[in-house]
Amino acid sequence: MVELNRIYEDGLLRVNGNYSTFLQTKEAYLHAQGKRQESLANRVHNEIEWLRRGPKARRTKAKARIESAQEMIAELENLNARRRVSTASIDFSFTDRRTKQLMELENVEYTIADRTLFTGIHLTIKPAMRVGLVGPNGSGKTTLLRLMRGDILPTHGKIRRADQLRIVYFDQNRELNPNVTLKRALAPDADSVVYQDQVIHVAAWADRFLFSSESLNQPVGRLSGGERARILIAQLMLQPADVLLLDEPTNDLDIPTLEILEENLLEFRGALVLVTHDRYLLDRVSSIVLGLDGFGHAERFADYSQWEIWQRSQEARPLETASPRETIGQRRVAGAKRKLSYLEAREFATIQDRIDEAEKTLEARRDALGDPAIASDAVRLLAISAEIEEAQKIVDQLYARWAELEQKQS
Repeated sequence: MVELNRIYEDGLLRVNGNYSTFLQTKEAYLHAQGKRQESLANRVHNEIEWLRRGPKARRTKAKARIESAQEMIAELENLNARRRVSTASIDFSFTDRRTKQLMELENVEYTIADRTLFTGIHLTIKPAMRVGLVGPNGSGKTTLLRLMRGDILPTHGKIRRADQLRIVYFDQNRELNPNVTLKRALAPDADSVVYQDQVIHVAAWADRFLFSSESLNQPVGRLSGGERARILIAQLMLQPADVLLLDEPTNDLDIPTLEILEENLLEFRGALVLVTHDRYLLDRVSSIVLGLDGFGHAERFADYSQWEIWQRSQEARPLETASPRETIGQRRVAGAKRKLSYLEAREFATIQDRIDEAEKTLEARRDALGDPAIASDAVRLLAISAEIEEAQKIVDQLYARWAELEQKQS
């Protein structure tokens, strides 16, 4: 993975590994850079005090020290400039509704042309509840969001919504008129917007989303995908919501904007239903995961890892037994008849200890990232990152095997 950002000395950070490994490496790099900046600032302060006393540059040693001080001052200015990075200001508005139950899905099913997308969904959505909606392409994720919004009706079952429920929907197939100016896209009816009961001029509103006042008259069609995504989030924020339905909101967003979006989704006091391929965001934001397998089945999980294990078990089922009408409970009853073999029983008895050892190894590798000597050495940094990735893979494999054996012997 490579991030292009002026905060890095060479303008980029290159890491071998997944996004989690990248974030750990980035944190270690910035920590080491911060220590260097702090140390440099103290030295520059001392050198400036020395320069104020008016040293004579005729002597060779004094001349060399003056040149060294000037180099340190220039390096510190460069560090300070690189660490000043603008980010979008994102803060969703909640309506302060006191209702304990916002929406209830009771035995919801949806069928298209004799194909059942999903069936038997029972879900109660409450304030501060964050649902991650996952499944392969075509499994019905967007369809379920449209059902919640009320655009379409379920084939079977009921969806009850609280009175005057405010639902804000972010569509993955979002479009903006390419001929409209940025100014009119951000403030369609005037030169200002009303946000959280405050009147904000369109130029100030644009600045929150990293747009300069000079670009306000530029047509939307000339903007990049990331800039258009920021416009849509700006429009979304102007609508107070009890429930946010977000269909792939992270497409085209840069990493700093993604991080701000993530933090504000965590702080949003309403309910949230999120569809995203960004597993890291899903794991951080979601309090539960609702998985659709593409064969008509749906199930709730604590996190994305549980969903992956279930999905693999679904894909492994013979086609003749994969009836959409068969419930998860029926499959568990059938699976309960299986017993562990002698070798599997021994493996199950020791797997917890192996997980503990693997997690200790992973933690030790992560601690090594905090060493400034390693963080400043590109070769050692890449080696540690690779070791972290391998250690994480072993932990994930052990947990997956544990869940498999536990389900088999239950």
